[in-house]
Amino acid sequence: MNLLEEEKYIHVLDQKEIPDSWYNIQADIKNPLKPPLHPATKQPITLEDMMPLFPVSLIEQEMSREKWINIPGEVLDIYRIWRPTPLIRARRLEKYLNTPAKIYYKYEGVSPTGSHKPNSAIAQAYYNKKEGVKKITTETGAGQWGSSLAYACSLFDLECEIYMVKVSYHQKPYRKTMMQMFGAKVIPSPSNLTEAGRKILSEHSNSPGSLGIAISEAIEVAVKDEKTKYSLGSVLNFVLLHQTIIGLEAKKQFEKLGIKPDVLIGSVGGGSNFAGFVFPFLEDALTKNEKIKVIAVEPAACPTLTRGKFTYDFGDTVGMTPLMPMHTLGHNFVPSPIHAGGLRYHGAAPLVSQLLLDGYIQAKAYYQNECFKSAVEFAKLQGIIPAPESTHAVHAAIQEAIQCRENNQEKVICFNLSGHGHLDLSAYEAYLNGQLEDYELTDEEIQKNLEKINV
Repeated sequence: MNLLEEEKYIHVLDQKEIPDSWYNIQADIKNPLKPPLHPATKQPITLEDMMPLFPVSLIEQEMSREKWINIPGEVLDIYRIWRPTPLIRARRLEKYLNTPAKIYYKYEGVSPTGSHKPNSAIAQAYYNKKEGVKKITTETGAGQWGSSLAYACSLFDLECEIYMVKVSYHQKPYRKTMMQMFGAKVIPSPSNLTEAGRKILSEHSNSPGSLGIAISEAIEVAVKDEKTKYSLGSVLNFVLLHQTIIGLEAKKQFEKLGIKPDVLIGSVGGGSNFAGFVFPFLEDALTKNEKIKVIAVEPAACPTLTRGKFTYDFGDTVGMTPLMPMHTLGHNFVPSPIHAGGLRYHGAAPLVSQLLLDGYIQAKAYYQNECFKSAVEFAKLQGIIPAPESTHAVHAAIQEAIQCRENNQEKVICFNLSGHGHLDLSAYEAYLNGQLEDYELTDEEIQKNLEKINV
């Protein structure tokens, strides 16, 4: 590596170097996942059971233990609109913190919708179109997933119906506008349009909504029409698979620099951006016993990995999804209305949960005010306003760098900056005006929700 290469702030790959296969960590994971269970029979779910929801190709990916799965050429062609994404050295942040650590971040905010979510949205729309689907339904929290699926559906001439968590629908009106620009129908959830929504409203007329509720509504619409399928932006194995293009690119970028990261960090709601970033690096930990510190960061207001229970639970509130083996706060849990809407989910991806159980990753939880404080510092120094979800990874990286300063350790830290916050400025305005509230669950509240899990 020459001096000029080391002095660069931004490290990019040539478009010819974009990975042409996704990495399936199920091929290498030491303890295979417990199977998802049918919600009615409680028996392991079959491919046929999942066909009302997803196209066959995605179900096969969900169940596959094949290590490398080819990315279709048509999907790769669309990826090239914004990929490969840059790996950036945060030199100004390093200097500000006076740390011997090197801090890098993989920046996914350069995508058409400003986050990592199109990596799976494009793939899912492609497979649905290929199998003759006419319409896709989905849920969205802060709107990154909804806008990404709306964009993907517009490219493949598919109808798109999105149930957006009500508190985010009102907090983030421009995300709704973006979805509508791409031709999607956007509905605040819970709504009066579905049995699931009406049930919730009858019990809690002022419900702020949750991802679990929105999932129930979207699934209900999908299963009633054979030409409609459901699409999910996180949690499932095939979603995490599609997102591994992030980590595969980052791994190549570090290899070209002649550097190996010591610490990897990602924010976690369901787990898609975190898994997509860290899984390709964990391949070496799983197959070669290489050591790397991997930190999953979540909100203290929704502490699924740090305070939840590993058990079978529904992915939605009403109980229409398969039962998944995962860390959960209980499918009835309705998170506080924090601005990181994409992290307001009661469960974590089974693959992420299993890796936490097996000791390959660790989890930390932070309050939104401390995360926004770190994000404002980062924005001043690096010129990028992080999405509220990504502020958690920014804050954790800063804490790691401070530890390196205190212990005089020259570690290489890298985090996934999963999206920009240009459409989330109301959250920053609230922070700057001292109007953000920190939420923390009591043990009693968590236990009350966990007791409602009846599997």
